[in-house]
This record gives sequence, structure tokens and C-alpha cells, in this order.
Amino acid sequence: MLTVTDLSAGYGSRVILKDINFTIEKGERFVVLGTSGCGKSTLMKAIIGLNPPMKGSVEFQGNVLEYPLPENTDFYQKIGILYQSSALLNSLTLLENVMLPLTMHHPDFSLKIGEDIACEKLSMVNLYEHRNKIPSELSGGMKKRGALARAMVLDPDIIFFDEPQAGLDPVTTKELDDLFIKLNEDLGITYFMVTHELLSIRRSAQKVLMLGGGGIIFHGSFEDAEKSDILAVKKFFNVDKYGV
Repeated sequence: MLTVTDLSAGYGSRVILKDINFTIEKGERFVVLGTSGCGKSTLMKAIIGLNPPMKGSVEFQGNVLEYPLPENTDFYQKIGILYQSSALLNSLTLLENVMLPLTMHHPDFSLKIGEDIACEKLSMVNLYEHRNKIPSELSGGMKKRGALARAMVLDPDIIFFDEPQAGLDPVTTKELDDLFIKLNEDLGITYFMVTHELLSIRRSAQKVLMLGGGGIIFHGSFEDAEKSDILAVKKFFNVDKYGV
């Protein structure tokens, strides 16, 4: 699905990550983890073109992406993005928010078809009955689910998540994690998830990439990460035992 080769990323002349290499398989729940400030979101922004890589390459479904990415690139029609803040527009209803990618990429769609597709996605995240509310009328968990519906509206092959559990209570976080897993298993959508939430990682991660010190500390299965002898990995998964 996605191959990253010798990627370096940062801001201006400041290099945050250097020589990053990994591959994500189709249908995989791939989690990028690490302590705050290690470059997790920087990596995601580089891949999706919000802050293009300084060097290296990203191959998506066999095609090398050419940065900067044009707004009408096929890549943006094959991915979904769920931002940490949900990024729903308060001037629009939830239904209108979910329809936005359709409006942008398929302006020839009839309004009825767009609404039907958006309503289908809202039903999948249990928000159909709230479709005419504006974001300020929704709880934090509902906003995240609404943002997920929008991320899925184009039937993407991969969804990028940036700290999707941020700001949620433990019960809502588990409900959201369970929904992520169900949709991944039912639809086969590949997940690229940036998070440092340990419980969420334990629930959902299949493959993990741990960043630190500007590079990769660990890359492998979640099970191998928990058994790793690398001190930084041990500390992350067993902070009470090893301290900080």
C-alpha cells in the first residue's frame, strides 16, 4: 500500500526526522508511536504533502508521489484524513461536512447522490440521526466519529489518523477504538495512525513504528514491540516499571 524510502522531514532548515524507511501492507493497522515531539505528526504531514519531505521518496500503490502534490491528485481521492481537532466546519451541518470531499473532487455528482453517500457513512459511525446538527452541538466523541465519516466518504484505500483519541475520556476512547477496528476488519481499509495513547495502541496496533532521536527506534509487530529489549521501547510500554 505504502513504501517510504530514506525520507527526511522537518520545517524550514530544521531536520526533525532523517532516513526513515518502512512499508505498510494493504489492510494493516499501522501505528506510529513515541513520546511527544518525536516527529510522529511531522512524518504524517510529510507523506500526505502538507509539509513535503526534504528528501527521500514515498510510493503509494506502486506509484512514486511527486511533491508538492497538486490539489487534484488521484492520491487525495484515495486517502482519508482524520485530524486531531476533527476539523469540522461549524458553519456547516454534519451532513454537509461529510459531503465536502465529494463536493471538492466530484462536483458533477448530484446533490441527492452526495447526500445518500454521506448518510451511508454517517450510519456506519452511528451518527445518521444527528446529520442536521452543527459541530458545536456534538460531543467530542461524536465530532471524531463525524470526522471519520468524512474521511471515509470517498471510500479511501488508506486513512491517516493524527492523535484521534486526544481529548477524549477513557470510555469514549475505547468506543472509538472498537469502531476503528470494526471498520478496518469489515472494509479492509488500511490505517496509518499517529498516537501515544498506550491503551489504544494495545487494542488496535498490528504493526508499530516507534520514533525517537530523529529516527526509527523500533519497527515491527506489536507483539515483538512488547517483548523488545530496546530500553526506549521498554520504557514506553512499561513506564511504571522503568520510569522516564
